Amino acid sequence: MQLPANHRQFESEVTPDRRDANRSSDRALGRVIACSGARATIAASASGAGPGTLDGCAIGRLLSINLGTSRIVGLVYEMRALESAWNEAGCNSIAVEVELLGEVVDGENGTARFDSGITSYPPIGAPAHRIRSRDLERIHDLGQRKGIVLGSLTQDAGVAASVDIERLLSRHFAVLGTTGVGKSSAVALMLRKAVAAKPNLRVLILDPHNEYAHAFPENSARIDASTLDLPFWLFRFEEFADIVFRGRSPLEDEAEILREVIAVARSRYRTVSPQDMARDLGSSVLKRPLEFGAARRPADASGSAELAAPYRLADLFAAIDELIGLHELRYPRTTLRALRVRLETLHGDPRYGFLFAHANSMETIAPVISQVFRVPHRGRPITVFQLAGLPSEVVNAVASSLARLAFDLAMASRGSYEILLLCEEAHRYVPQDQALGFAPTRQAIARIAKEGRKYGAYLGLVTQRPGELDPTILSQCSTVFAMRLGNDRDQEIIRAAIADASASTIAFLSSIGNREAIAFGEAVATTMRMRFLEQRPEELPAMAGRMPAQPEHREPLVEELVARMRGL
Repeated sequence: MQLPANHRQFESEVTPDRRDANRSSDRALGRVIACSGARATIAASASGAGPGTLDGCAIGRLLSINLGTSRIVGLVYEMRALESAWNEAGCNSIAVEVELLGEVVDGENGTARFDSGITSYPPIGAPAHRIRSRDLERIHDLGQRKGIVLGSLTQDAGVAASVDIERLLSRHFAVLGTTGVGKSSAVALMLRKAVAAKPNLRVLILDPHNEYAHAFPENSARIDASTLDLPFWLFRFEEFADIVFRGRSPLEDEAEILREVIAVARSRYRTVSPQDMARDLGSSVLKRPLEFGAARRPADASGSAELAAPYRLADLFAAIDELIGLHELRYPRTTLRALRVRLETLHGDPRYGFLFAHANSMETIAPVISQVFRVPHRGRPITVFQLAGLPSEVVNAVASSLARLAFDLAMASRGSYEILLLCEEAHRYVPQDQALGFAPTRQAIARIAKEGRKYGAYLGLVTQRPGELDPTILSQCSTVFAMRLGNDRDQEIIRAAIADASASTIAFLSSIGNREAIAFGEAVATTMRMRFLEQRPEELPAMAGRMPAQPEHREPLVEELVARMRGL
């Protein structure tokens, strides 16, 4: 393509990058031949035998359009040959479509700044160049904000990809991507950097695949079914009912009975003497009479089944037995006996030992707070809560109670502790369909998403199915790392969330590489395509239970496997 006679004037105002001797000093790509409010077309040329001037221009890359004292930054989103046939012997005219993102403006003192939006549009004939490295640095510079380096720009590995750690956490974040693209590895990197930058941060990971403990061997505590103590009396009524009735909605009589006997058991626990308590611990039935109100409600507000106050299972059984023995039945005996059998079965199942084993030796939730939220952390501020070993019937209730406790602890600490709740497979807890999932879990996580930042309770969502995630809660995540997503519905979610000025970025979302992400939102200076730092094998999450092969490793007997499955 023939360049205008004054092209030397434009080139003299742009100093070529000469980072190594092998790099060409000519950064010219072509000239602007069309411009609209948000986009421009650049005419370039390519020889038949090679890329010609296009070796520095590719889909997803940034380039600059020179205006003298400022340079407009454009994102390449489409390239096409202007002729239908390719000329092997000569030059071929190429149209490069770019989206205009902002301007790099040179200041009077020689420093440059990047401004989003366009104040001066490029005239026809303005030259386009490969963007300078220092302009890339300026575009993604956080300024005075405290940043952590998570990787480098895909376009230039010499430019760091930094995020504002305060805004990343306090305004919530999401990591989205299909299976196998490196989501868990990226999350492990972020958490490692976050706890290093914020000493008062506590991280609770809801880990459904038991994979994160491997990534934090020195600064995390692992909690699984064998080490967990989560007393049954800590759960709210809906949570405990979900455990008792194994995920199905209780019938009206069942719900009323359970609510009433829990309230009575709590009331009795507060009035029993220490001697009676010591004598009755371990007893299955209490003989002391109980008074039940005539109405179908808890005995009083202070004994409500909603409060996380201790009570004993023995009192619960006693309350049911006394309802069964009443002359004037308020509930069917079959329903009462069925509820008692359910509770006895639950209590006797070794898989639910974490609910009952030490429940009556705890007077408060202080031991739970200390274990789960690392107060004090003793050098291990991260808690990996392994959900895979828990019975599937209790996972929803456990997740709900932990999310609720995270918010309450952050609020009660008045800034002394900041709590990050990280939800892997987040679509399980807050699905788009309101009829799916567990309502108390959705409410607890939504409370963190909407109100948590005021008290230091933060949320991190990780999912491979953003299209199945509650859009209201996802919209509360002010920073998003979008990794490879091939599903059209998932891409539509990103298209709705990303800024209009960089909407073309998602055009290549389905083809970016592993460890790559498009980061956008409040924690980054501007939308960027980045590659996360490569980590050592010992820093990566690994599927729990898959131990390295050992020469003399004995295969477990079938009886041992069955015992593990039963929680023995």
